[in-house]
Amino acid sequence: MVENTIKDMNKSIISIAEIKRKLPRQVNHNTLMLILEYLEKSNKIAATLKGITWIENNNPNLKRAINEGFEI
Repeated sequence: MVENTIKDMNKSIISIAEIKRKLPRQVNHNTLMLILEYLEKSNKIAATLKGITWIENNNPNLKRAINEGFEI
């Protein structure tokens, strides 16, 4: 639920307070912080002082280019 809310945001950066307002149900603050920590460790979000942004990219063409690419 939290993951989908962050992924579907129109803005590029969102605050924790905004995430809480956008969620369909109220989530405990400590639980939300654990979820955000998990998402950051799994490289799905980036958390900075300005806010949180979605960074995961599941594009198969990008993954193939990275795997088959070469260094210059």
